[in-house]
Amino acid sequence: MNDDRRPREVHSVLATVMYTPDEIEQLRQAFAPAEFAHLHPGDAAGIAATLEHADVAVLVGDIDKRHLDAPHLRWVHCDHSGLTRSAVPELFARNLVVTGSAGRSAPALAQHGFYFALALTFDARRLFEQQAAHRWQSFPGAEQQLALYGKTLGIVGFGHTAKEMARLGKAFGMNVIVYRRSAAEPAPDVDVMLSATRGDSLDRLLDAADVVMLAAQLTDATHHMFSTAQFARMKTSAFLVNMARGQLIDQEALVEALHSGQIAGAGLDVTDPEPLPPESALWEAPNVVITPHSTPRLPDRTQRSIDMIVENLRRYRAGEPMLNALTERDVYTPRR
Repeated sequence: MNDDRRPREVHSVLATVMYTPDEIEQLRQAFAPAEFAHLHPGDAAGIAATLEHADVAVLVGDIDKRHLDAPHLRWVHCDHSGLTRSAVPELFARNLVVTGSAGRSAPALAQHGFYFALALTFDARRLFEQQAAHRWQSFPGAEQQLALYGKTLGIVGFGHTAKEMARLGKAFGMNVIVYRRSAAEPAPDVDVMLSATRGDSLDRLLDAADVVMLAAQLTDATHHMFSTAQFARMKTSAFLVNMARGQLIDQEALVEALHSGQIAGAGLDVTDPEPLPPESALWEAPNVVITPHSTPRLPDRTQRSIDMIVENLRRYRAGEPMLNALTERDVYTPRR
């Protein structure tokens, strides 16, 4: 991690974000008087030339070897959340600050998580089948369904999206348990706060939760953190919702847990790999709702990104800690 807290100047900026002209002008004015080059992400020659002198980059995607090799680059902002592809060890040897836009879509992502929870709770697939068949009748087992009210929501991770999940969970009248990486003080909308660094076990959450929502970062420590042992610990009536990254889950173990009835269902916006191949056994697993890593946008999503970039620019110039900055504990080494 870059511990240099001295004030820093910005001389040259590369931007590849696909914003409107007015939005790009906001960035240009914020970075003034620095030289500001806005290039299409496919303009390889222009990007290579600009990286010869740029000290800051605002990217539509992730970093790659071009950015690691750029001689003067000191700060890169990747305009999305989940910087797994950028979290490479070389960053820290290079002393490169990398930040992201985590939180810009948090309310929408949390709502997406509850779309899954509600669809599974109401057995929406069978309801749609009844509607398509023009049948006004219930289906076997419907009388045993219980609403979310009074149930326990377990959230793994406690970043921006997880905080919104906790807030919505309370609005639905749920008990909320959180398991997070670092110890922290009690938080609003959370009944029980567990942490790995304090020695708490994830098992306590798994034992209690009726709905488990994953909102954790994908790192070397969290790869396949949900596998056979975790599914065996969950209630057979529990649902698993993944709004984070597909590699948090051992997908073969999930398919087995669904077929065996070890858990009651799963809502997945992310899979491993993506796109999910047509031949994947996950498509035919019982009681699964899948969306293709696609969530409705917030109306002000881009402005929220711009606000984060501008605040981080202020912090960068002042030598203050940056928002959403990668650290060495965020490193993820892709499995082959």
